[in-house]
Amino acid sequence: MTAETDTTPSTGSCCSPTGSCHDGAADVQIEQADSVTTVYQVKGMTCGHCEGAVSEEISGIAGVTSVAAVASTGLVTVTSKAPLTEDAVRAAVDEAGYELLGTAA
Repeated sequence: MTAETDTTPSTGSCCSPTGSCHDGAADVQIEQADSVTTVYQVKGMTCGHCEGAVSEEISGIAGVTSVAAVASTGLVTVTSKAPLTEDAVRAAVDEAGYELLGTAA
């Protein structure tokens, strides 16, 4: 008789046991001809899940047409129909659980 062991993956974490989710940036894009692009510095992103959470919250701001977050650099590139207020971006980043440091230099 052979004993079987169920190795169900743990839940509650977005990351694998090695601490990584997946490679590449999380992108949310909607095509737009006339646009404004701003790059922000966000503190606290460490993985693909983080990128997705920040991208999802920022993409909910009215006028945003695309968001590309890169955890390894902390940079979030936002394209919108018109300039966004830093307060709106800060509120979205805070809602995702991260800290907006400001626009990237």
